[in-house]
Amino acid sequence: MLLDLSEEHKEHLAFLPQVDHAVVAEFGRIAVEFLRRGANPKIYDGAARKLNVSSDTVQHGVEGLTYLLTESSKLMISELDFQDSILVLGFPEELNKLLLQLYLDNRKEIRAILSELAPDLPSYHSLEWRLDVQLASRSLRQQIKPAVTIKLHLNRDGGRSTELLQTDPATLLHLTQQLERALEETGTRHCRRVMRNIK
Repeated sequence: MLLDLSEEHKEHLAFLPQVDHAVVAEFGRIAVEFLRRGANPKIYDGAARKLNVSSDTVQHGVEGLTYLLTESSKLMISELDFQDSILVLGFPEELNKLLLQLYLDNRKEIRAILSELAPDLPSYHSLEWRLDVQLASRSLRQQIKPAVTIKLHLNRDGGRSTELLQTDPATLLHLTQQLERALEETGTRHCRRVMRNIK
């Protein structure tokens, strides 16, 4: 699978061939630090003074490299696919090899950082339901009031949690129809393309 690099991303990475390979390697280290701790403007300012360029240029270069490494690591693309992806940038062969080495050296660490940043969402375990119908009350003798009670068991943080929900059948039917419609939508070409880009 090849990476699809936008024009803006290519512009940010266009700064890399203008600097020494040691500087590109340092930008790679800064990119991993950026993922771990966030942006540090002091580092950008210091590098900009040493290279005699603007701080924004350095920041865009590091952010472009960060994007390249994170997307490649997220998709776990092969060495060959990575080389083909950066080939469109028109970089010299030595710089391409250096970027490949940066990717290979840091992809496991980047995946670990990304997995820590991902939200830990609960997952489905089991479901119990009950239909209650109130036929009458003291004030109303002929009243039919149905209610569906749902007990949802979820796996969360290594343990289990329970959510208790209650609704009327009409709302439950509407919810079911909306979920079925959303499930059908996932099969469309547009949705598959969006899901492929999200991964």
